[in-house]
Amino acid sequence: MKAAIVENAGAVVVRELPAPVPGEYEAQCQMLFGTICAGTDNHLALGHPPFCYWIKPPFILGHESVGRVVTVGAKVRHLRVGDVITRVGCPPVGGVNCGWGGFAETGIATDWRALQEDGLTGWEDKTVQQILPADIEPAIGTLFITWRETLSYVRRMGVRTGAAVLILGSGGNGLAFAAHARNLGATRIAVVGSGARAAAATLAGATETHDYRRDDAWAGLANGFDYVIDSVGKARNVQCGQQCLKAGGTLGIYGLDEAGQLTLAPGKTFTFYNSGYDEAEAHDAVLSYYRQGKLNPAIWLDRRQVFALADINAALNAVRTRTLIKPLVRLN
Repeated sequence: MKAAIVENAGAVVVRELPAPVPGEYEAQCQMLFGTICAGTDNHLALGHPPFCYWIKPPFILGHESVGRVVTVGAKVRHLRVGDVITRVGCPPVGGVNCGWGGFAETGIATDWRALQEDGLTGWEDKTVQQILPADIEPAIGTLFITWRETLSYVRRMGVRTGAAVLILGSGGNGLAFAAHARNLGATRIAVVGSGARAAAATLAGATETHDYRRDDAWAGLANGFDYVIDSVGKARNVQCGQQCLKAGGTLGIYGLDEAGQLTLAPGKTFTFYNSGYDEAEAHDAVLSYYRQGKLNPAIWLDRRQVFALADINAALNAVRTRTLIKPLVRLN
């Protein structure tokens, strides 16, 4: 099989590796589509901290991919040939590590339910691998990863009906937060992000948008919000975001762009949300929102531009130059 491999910081190559062989509780999958995360995938590819401390090159990139089951192990009971599975990736093979391994031609899905039923371990981090119903296109299924992560985050954070929510950043995650805030009943949803994405933010659910490049971007935002979510993780965002919270509000830092450089300023009483998310717990809700038309994939994906696996660097460049929000990569 071929896979997109980060050989070292900034160097991503597509080359052949041995295809992974499934174990008795695993299924081999033909990988179908993946999307690029401007956060995790981009930082991993460039060797940015803290990602460079966690995964050492060479490694297979990609955590937003789906694959179709082609063979199953002897003890697989809940996966069938033809099932399309979210969050499939390739484990370490041929001396190459796994950076979630989604940008490969072949991947492995785990029958985590069977492992759980048999009283075994090793299933706990596999619950993100969920079967997509037949009415969900595999290409759209790549967005379920982003949608699930962010929905779990805002629900755990406590976003509720009637809330005022400020979202910092207008990338794929920021737009997802705007959509979820709307779907959870927030009445004021402000996005501070790129002026070029104001229309996308409004379509996603924002009631107001502010261009972060403008001197007056923060005018009228101070002390106005129950929740502030920094989807990027910039020090300036965190500083300004704290001033936008109502007394007793909640601040969440979701992005990691400037990890290790962020500080919380004294002088205001608020809650710092730091409990993360559980992607799997939001799967059914995301599926329901999508079927109701409350999550529009066209906001994130431009289906007219689909990259081949061999063109992974062009897809990464589309993220870095902000010409696409979520570049779609065909894996087979």
